[in-house]
Amino acid sequence: MTVKFRFAPSPTGYLHVGNARLALINWLSAAKLGGGMVLRLDDTDEERSTEEYAEAIQEDLTWLGLTWSELKKQSDRTAAYEAATETLKQAGLLYACYETGEELDYKRKRQLARKLPPVYDRAALSLSAEEIAAFEAEGRKPHWRFKLDQVVVSWEDQVRGAVDVDCGSMSDPVLIRSDGRPLYHLPSVVDDIDFSISHVIRGEDHVSNTALHIQIFKALGAAVPEFAHIPLLMGPDGGPLSKREGSQSLREMRETGIEAMAVNSLLARLGTSDNVEVRHNLDQIIEGYDIHRFSRAAAKFDPAELSNLNAKLLHDLSWDEVKDRPELSGGDENIWNVIRPNLTKLADVEEWFSILKKNPPKTGLDFSFLKKAADCLPDGELTAESWKIWTTAVKEETGAKGKELFMPLRLALTGKSHGPEMNNLLPLIGREKVLERLTGGDEG
Repeated sequence: MTVKFRFAPSPTGYLHVGNARLALINWLSAAKLGGGMVLRLDDTDEERSTEEYAEAIQEDLTWLGLTWSELKKQSDRTAAYEAATETLKQAGLLYACYETGEELDYKRKRQLARKLPPVYDRAALSLSAEEIAAFEAEGRKPHWRFKLDQVVVSWEDQVRGAVDVDCGSMSDPVLIRSDGRPLYHLPSVVDDIDFSISHVIRGEDHVSNTALHIQIFKALGAAVPEFAHIPLLMGPDGGPLSKREGSQSLREMRETGIEAMAVNSLLARLGTSDNVEVRHNLDQIIEGYDIHRFSRAAAKFDPAELSNLNAKLLHDLSWDEVKDRPELSGGDENIWNVIRPNLTKLADVEEWFSILKKNPPKTGLDFSFLKKAADCLPDGELTAESWKIWTTAVKEETGAKGKELFMPLRLALTGKSHGPEMNNLLPLIGREKVLERLTGGDEG
């Protein structure tokens, strides 16, 4: 059997962290089994789907390092859906319904008032030719429902284990709207058949959909793929993930300096019992990946955890891994090795480059102390040993020690109360700039 997965976003907006997780899991599962992943754009919503979002989805996946073997668009496949529609009609499994939205809503409210489940009553199956003619004379256009076999549908889910869904408690789903356009269910199944999808991985909110999809697969005479349903991501407080809590788009993550492999490292392990660890490439993630390790419990996405992971990733990167990044233009390996332990995102490099090249503000400094410190600066080129020699001399000259000794020097030389070790920064600033920063200002 050809192993083929699919990721099927709608190009109605930018990919967010939940989308990215599903894309990554599908890609990793395909890679683990030596298969490929189809990128299917579910763009049948003509009002909301745009080419801009379609291109953005591809850009975001490329940024993550996720590739696809085929690109398909549902908007190109109208003929395939029409053919499947006719097959189901001929089999007596797709039937016309003429109720308006208001009439259906009234039925549901009556059923709920009687403490009955709001399941469609299949009244359309009993319509006479005269009643149908009357509806059509009114100008009503039918929507089309799939006649579910009211049985328990079972499958072995790769995450949830044995799953049983009672289709007798479900309404016959609408597959074709009154304007003739197919809804999600039919195109999804037809595409999975035509593209030979062997495995479908999606969110746990699709479990009931899978039961009816299995019936549609069988009605169309097709093999049923393997299924896995991943628990949805929750916010750090355990509630639904909202934009405020970090469900920003991948584009926003990229713009704020989050590294793609930080995203991949976190999302590949969220919802498993495995510890989240920094991985520098997708091959390292594939090594320890197993879809069966995902729990049925909801996973929590915490933006702070992603930020910390991003920092750890940067701290591990060698100069060869970053030297071609535009942020490092004008830098060198020595500078990178000194500043990287203090980075949370690569854009922080710019601030440290500025500190090395430009004199920081001198507000609130004790210039008499700094003048004495300047006089104690060792002669010759500054090295990693110069800081200890220098501060020892300043201590002897001024009597300052501890924070009173080190902090004024750090503030004068960097403008910051924290940062890389001063013994490493001192040679990068250089003797000339050190003296300029110690003596080049005044108290007024």
